[in-house]
Amino acid sequence: MPVPLDDQDGRRRCRDCGDWNPLDEFCASSERPSGRGSYCKPCFNARSKASYAKRVKQRYDREVKTPREVPDGHRFCADCGTVKPVADFPRNRSDSTGYATYCKPCHNHRTRETKQRLYGGDREYHLRRRYGVGEKEFQELLAEQGGVCAICRRPDPEHLDHDHRTGWVRGILCFNCNGGLGQFKDNADVLARAITYLRGTTWQRVLIHPGVFQMCSPTRGRPPSQRS
Repeated sequence: MPVPLDDQDGRRRCRDCGDWNPLDEFCASSERPSGRGSYCKPCFNARSKASYAKRVKQRYDREVKTPREVPDGHRFCADCGTVKPVADFPRNRSDSTGYATYCKPCHNHRTRETKQRLYGGDREYHLRRRYGVGEKEFQELLAEQGGVCAICRRPDPEHLDHDHRTGWVRGILCFNCNGGLGQFKDNADVLARAITYLRGTTWQRVLIHPGVFQMCSPTRGRPPSQRS
């Protein structure tokens, strides 16, 4: 006489391993009155993996790789083939583990290789990604400026300036001018007040007698120290 799958205590016998377990340890099944299948979860998972390996073998004629055993707090890098602590992997919020697939050296090597292959180098990648222009457009804009900074007119500026509100490129500046605009937060009113301030507080040499000069300021301030 066959043994019933369910006994009076709400337990079920797994058809694979033969163990009696509570119903909540069996996989869900809408075809059974109890809502649970005939196999416990470990046995069901083993059956699913075996079925998947069989389909891969029949369709692609290859074996499914056995999961690699990695100690807790470690991760396997598929590029260099080594097991390293998770601290040696970059962060990646899109991955369920929170870390990238490749260790930091391999990740950096792949990144450099991709930038070189798609953009021809780091600079072109940076210009395209951040400003939407390339080195060719950069050189054309620099030629229009006469090869000098758009503000102080010093030669060979290297920083592409853009409007942080609209993203539009404005010109090419030297390091100091680009940093200065950033410190003033691109605020024209504040910059205008800074100009007024400089004009009103700049000390000048005023001739008060032939051969005699006096330092004075148009509005405010005090004379420089005699020790300076």
